[in-house]
This record gives sequence, structure tokens and C-alpha cells, in this order.
Amino acid sequence: MRKFEDTYRHKGLRKKLVEVVRDKGITDEHVLKALNDLPRHFFMDSAFDEKAYEDKAFPIGEGQTISQPYTVAYQTQLLQVKAFEKVLEIGTGSAYQAAILATMGAQVYTIERQKKLFDLNRGFSFLKKYPNIKFFYGDGYEGLPTYAPFDKVLITAAAPFIPPKLIDQLKPGGMMVLPLGGGEVQRMMRITKLESGAIKEEVFDNFSFVPMLEGKNT
Repeated sequence: MRKFEDTYRHKGLRKKLVEVVRDKGITDEHVLKALNDLPRHFFMDSAFDEKAYEDKAFPIGEGQTISQPYTVAYQTQLLQVKAFEKVLEIGTGSAYQAAILATMGAQVYTIERQKKLFDLNRGFSFLKKYPNIKFFYGDGYEGLPTYAPFDKVLITAAAPFIPPKLIDQLKPGGMMVLPLGGGEVQRMMRITKLESGAIKEEVFDNFSFVPMLEGKNT
């Protein structure tokens, strides 16, 4: 059961975590501030309070994980999020990444294909303090055409290819960050949609994510 108590100990552990992430090369102060401001232990069972501030991924059920804080920070830094931007997130999971984006002032539209995780997040009382997060149950490969175009798209699962419908839903000048590859290791990519409609690809470090699957899972 989750307890929503953020003690001095939690804040101290979080501050140490932020320094670990900074030492690994995260330089965006807005990202680091969001990590420091958001209680990660709220997104995990209270039995794992201590684990919440280790720089590690952690299972959350349905074969999914709450991402490693460094990975969350890395993707967020690449995305260059600004306040009031519309961000489409594929793979809500624990909703920790969505809450980081919302803490930074983004308007977040997040899709989860696992019905149990979607329902858990809809009932997660702490998230009600973020009216700038909208939750959707659906297929991430389809995106949200009704709400497009988006300034940014963030994929938090390993995509075997760049989803064309998500490129279509990106504004000219917009960016998508995703781990690309079908194997156990993916390359982090940043795709920029140019004004002409062409795309520019940038390749970054290797990561390991759970696979991005098609369809919905009840």
C-alpha cells in the first residue's frame, strides 16, 4: 500500500539520487529539479521506500518496470521539454515519467496498453494534483490523432521501428525520443521533424527497455 508521506529522510535520499544522476552526465537543471521535487517512492509500494532512491529500474507488475531515474532524466533531457508544450508519451507504466514531464510544466497525453496499469493510474490519488496529465488506454503505435499535433513525443519502450503514425502526429520542428531496436539493447534516438516534413535522426547511447507491443491488453 502506498503512503503519501515525504519525510526529511526521503528528501535527503532524493537529493543524493539527483547528485548520482548529475555525476552520470545529466546537465539540464530543469530535469534535475523535477527529479528532486517529485517523490519517486509515491510510485512504488511503501515496502520499497529505500529502493525508490536507488538509481535502478524496479518491477511494477504486468511485466513492466518503473524506469531507472537516470534513464528518465536522459530521455527527458534529450526531449528538451518546455513549459506548456504538448507531449505525447507512449507507455505510461508507473506514471513516474509522465509526472516528471508534468512537473516541468508540459501538457502530457500518455497512453498505456495494459488495462490494469491504466486503471491503477486512474485511481492513483497523488496524480490528481496534475491536471496537466491526461491518461488514455490504447495502442501506442496509433498515437492520439484526435489530439495531434504534438510538440514532442516520448516513447518509453523499445520500438523495433520508428512508428510512422507518431511522426505524422508531430508538429513541424517537433522532436521524438525513443529507444530503437528489436533486440535486448537499443540505441537512444532523437528524431526531429523538419519544416519540409523530412526527419533528422540523431543517435545516442545504448539502453535496454521492455519491448513496445502493438494493440491493447485487457
